[in-house]
Amino acid sequence: MCKTPLRHVRLALAAVGICGLSAAMPGGAPAGEHAVKAALAPATVAIDAHAFAPATLTITAGTTVTWKNGDDTVHSIVADNKSFRSGALDTADSWSHTFATPGEYGYFCSLHPYMTGRIIVTPAGKPS
Repeated sequence: MCKTPLRHVRLALAAVGICGLSAAMPGGAPAGEHAVKAALAPATVAIDAHAFAPATLTITAGTTVTWKNGDDTVHSIVADNKSFRSGALDTADSWSHTFATPGEYGYFCSLHPYMTGRIIVTPAGKPS
């Protein structure tokens, strides 16, 4: 018989994104509660080969997006509407921004303007 407390099992399942399973366990929180927590998990955009990947990312309002520079060149992230801007990101540097308001946010690298991306922010409680 497993001696791991049920609370720790639910936390472990949530950490790996298997939230629906924990709701079926005795004492599990409602699935909707886990869905919101999972949607607010940090999202990552890789910078590599002079491109953002994914080029378009859909998230829920309140989500923090982290850009990680895996390229051998300095890059930056600048919103088309100037609502956010990173500093210069050298190789292995990262920068994060939390998107609180639903909408579409185009962005580019100010050093390489042909590098573009888009973040689509959906209202909290709506599937992304």
